[in-house]
Amino acid sequence: MIRIQQQAFDPGFELAELKRGRPGIGGTVMFLGTVRDLSDGTDVTAMTLEHYPGMTEKALAEIEAEAQRRWPLDASLIVHRYGRLEPGEDIVLVIAASAHREAAFEACHFLIDWLKTRAPFWKLEESGEGASWVAAKDSDDEAAKRWTK
Repeated sequence: MIRIQQQAFDPGFELAELKRGRPGIGGTVMFLGTVRDLSDGTDVTAMTLEHYPGMTEKALAEIEAEAQRRWPLDASLIVHRYGRLEPGEDIVLVIAASAHREAAFEACHFLIDWLKTRAPFWKLEESGEGASWVAAKDSDDEAAKRWTK
């Protein structure tokens, strides 16, 4: 399941809902991404995330479908926020659930790595020095390479 939304989410509620009625789940792994107050040595006062509706949902659905092809998942969830967020606010939630923990761990790691490199979101960081667009990081690309066939 995929949701792109402006409003905050409750990770505990989302986890409970994902597991409801699925007694075969034996391992669940959750990643929660949060806006930091520091980026590359600069104090961050806010981050604005933009996306292109329709294109973003399609890209996330493809990423989630790839995870489901690679691992025996019983359930998965991606919730990604957009709009203006301040340090301490949660940006993204990824949950992968399977009968066994190893599949859940690997699928969750894959999902967040590919979200960082393949999801069409644009980030504008604000600081006391002004605002600047966040460039793609080589370290994210390197992390995602481990999942290419």
